[in-house]
Amino acid sequence: MSNPAGHLPVLLESISDLLGPPPGGTVLDLTAGRGGHAEALARAAGAGGRIMLCDLDAGNLAFAEARVRNVAGAEVRSMHGSFANVDRAMLAAGWAADRILADLGFASSQMDDPSRGFSFQNDGALDMRLDLSRGETAADLLARMSESALADAIFQLGEDPFARRIARTIVERRSRAPFRTTHELAIAVSAAYGPKARESRMHPATRTFMALRIMVNDELGALRSLLEAFRATASNFPSTTWLNPKARMGVISFHSLEDRLVKHAFVEWETAGLGKRLTRKPVEATDAELRANPRARSAKLRVFEFASEIGAVR
Repeated sequence: MSNPAGHLPVLLESISDLLGPPPGGTVLDLTAGRGGHAEALARAAGAGGRIMLCDLDAGNLAFAEARVRNVAGAEVRSMHGSFANVDRAMLAAGWAADRILADLGFASSQMDDPSRGFSFQNDGALDMRLDLSRGETAADLLARMSESALADAIFQLGEDPFARRIARTIVERRSRAPFRTTHELAIAVSAAYGPKARESRMHPATRTFMALRIMVNDELGALRSLLEAFRATASNFPSTTWLNPKARMGVISFHSLEDRLVKHAFVEWETAGLGKRLTRKPVEATDAELRANPRARSAKLRVFEFASEIGAVR
């Protein structure tokens, strides 16, 4: 299915239902991507609505900002950088959020661009950075990490049972030549699987690529920082200045490590009296959406509504 934005936003109907802003409301999109979710929420906010866009990918952020600016009546601002620093952008704007969304996936435009190194479907540089202006690449990590550290990361972040074999193969092959491309890494991982590669229901390199991407972008660290920042902010109602009481926060995760962090945070927030979970179980894609967008198959949405005020937090 072609799409001029190069990306189909996942769970869009559920996002509109659960995170539709009040008229003139303020939306904080922490992971703007190509702007699909933000555009829909801006239309719901209508005249006087305000949209703050954040993203690590400068190219996608510029695309999303231009897209959302086409929505009549919406005031749009953007912040290039980690969503863990979003409080500064909101305070600088003097805005307080009514609706917050964090889509923890990455855009199809990133996945389909061989130069970004996220996929082994087409050969490209082994990069994997969401923010191309800074940080180590996946090739850098593979060159410096010890065999034991690689094995632990592939097992813990990629949940791959062949992690130790994969790490051993990577270290042995890099002793002859450094890894530079996605195909070189995919071939090495497949070799580590041996005959089991033919029996695997997914490409043997899938979990290793996921683990490297998580490490390169410190995805779990950023998510923990984000959740801690929102808990601290909500605990300061009514003196909070960039998060409105009764605000709703939605997080779309794509693997169990992310979903577990979000689930545990939302349960703890509810127990502490900071608000309530609107989704006891995560919202997932319908069969119709999966037919239109197979990449939505692992998406899980959880939504939390903050309280109108906080008393003595337990």
